[in-house]
Amino acid sequence: MEQNNRIWWKEAVVYQIYPRSFKDSNGDGIGDLCGIISCLDYIKSLGVDVIWLNPIYASPNDDNGYDISDYRAIMKEFGTMEDFDLLLREVHARNLKLILDLVVNHTSDEHEWFRQARKDKNSKYHDYYIWKERPITDQQSFFSGSVWEYNEETEEYYYHLFSRRQPDLNWDNPEVRKEVYRLINWWLDKGIDGFRMDVIDLIGKIPEESIMYGEKSHKYLQEMYRECFEGREAFTVGETSFATPVSAPLYSDKERKELTMVFGFEHLGLEEVKGNGKWDLKPLDVNELKQVFLVWQKALHEKGWNSLFWSNHDQPRIVSRMGNDTVYRKESAKMLGMILHGMQGTPYIYQGEEIGMTNVKFALEEYKDVETINMVKEKQEAGWSMEKIMKGIYAKGRDNARTPIQWNAGKNAGFSEHEPWIGVNPNYKEINVEEAIKDEDSIFHFYQKLIRLRKEYEIISTGDFELFFEEDRRFFAYKRQAEDRTLVVLANFTGDSVACDCTEEITFKEGRVLLSNYDRDSVEEIMQLRPYEAIMYYM
Repeated sequence: MEQNNRIWWKEAVVYQIYPRSFKDSNGDGIGDLCGIISCLDYIKSLGVDVIWLNPIYASPNDDNGYDISDYRAIMKEFGTMEDFDLLLREVHARNLKLILDLVVNHTSDEHEWFRQARKDKNSKYHDYYIWKERPITDQQSFFSGSVWEYNEETEEYYYHLFSRRQPDLNWDNPEVRKEVYRLINWWLDKGIDGFRMDVIDLIGKIPEESIMYGEKSHKYLQEMYRECFEGREAFTVGETSFATPVSAPLYSDKERKELTMVFGFEHLGLEEVKGNGKWDLKPLDVNELKQVFLVWQKALHEKGWNSLFWSNHDQPRIVSRMGNDTVYRKESAKMLGMILHGMQGTPYIYQGEEIGMTNVKFALEEYKDVETINMVKEKQEAGWSMEKIMKGIYAKGRDNARTPIQWNAGKNAGFSEHEPWIGVNPNYKEINVEEAIKDEDSIFHFYQKLIRLRKEYEIISTGDFELFFEEDRRFFAYKRQAEDRTLVVLANFTGDSVACDCTEEITFKEGRVLLSNYDRDSVEEIMQLRPYEAIMYYM
């Protein structure tokens, strides 16, 4: 075991909770804060260090909490501020940290700022948002339709990159920025440990030119750091959807004083026909996937910091997306976990990933997500068949990640005594937390081991990254190098048994297998790798 003095978040693992679907404590079919409190020991047992909550603020829920009407109040469905204060104490009592979602690119149209803005041009709040006398671009929102929405009271159009009920804030207005910094400090003073910052690169947009991000994003983040985070031990991760390997180090370079780390999404767009949006699908090219990770690992090494993730509240379940969620569900889920957790960066585990939860195939009327509902109408008008539309939803729809956590094989998967707000995946009787904990060979116990290894082996946080078998689509393999130490991750990315000749790629010397998703305690230069077999080897 290696020992060193490391920056805590470089060896930490984050567990993401989507509160609405985590655990219902009061029997209304909706997850809540007290439900989370009741499951903290489970989260602690996994070995993670940080809990990230999706938005818990007051909201009309047009976009499941990402449309905030009051930043200093708790959504009634989730509980009270007293419940939150208790949650924070209980998290800290277990030596865990708690971060919240910060959604400040936009508000709800029910926020008091926008209520005032939309009814009076002379209100100071009018300039809190972006207004034009007419649509000045043909830009489309991420949730379908124009970014420009007409407001009858002022006879103007306001700008919204997401739902029409999510008007964008005008970050060029210094009063807006002051308001945001005040609410950030209010939560930090309560004792939270930081924020995940929703679509934070968009605060530097230029609507007149349909530019989504730019230099202003960095300027505003640096100002935010000075006003809110200077001198604090706070943890910040930015959702930077448009970040590239060139721009990502700028956001997370500690010398620039912007963010702790960023989310990059390039690896999650590879099954999409380029330029056609997320719903037009193509088969995944594993070599493309490897190259994306290679570039990001190299780009941020000693210059910034990566966030490592397969899934979140906006992304489908990874075992259904890139693994095999039927015959080799356990094997492929473990393989994907090992590939990610062996890289440099901070891993994020989305609720249910640790037990291998899968995508779901609902009837169309059972879907709740505003993006999905809007997409169906848009694609029907464009002439898509319902078969193609449903194929896209089954593969990429956000509700795949939002079905309730499958706690046990009982009523409603143990999530609630009441009918849940969204349907439970029918496979909950086989895939659930209770079964995973009992099974020593489960995905859950495998993730426990992965998390322990990150803390025990410094090389995972510090080592260089080098791909091998770069042109072979059967394998995802790399090595991490730090001085005279080497860590190798070797994975069969197929459902077939394949021969792996490592004689030209790796010289195996005296070492040991740290972890495998099969029963394997040694490696050879030529090996037969079983379907989705993955090995972590240390020399």
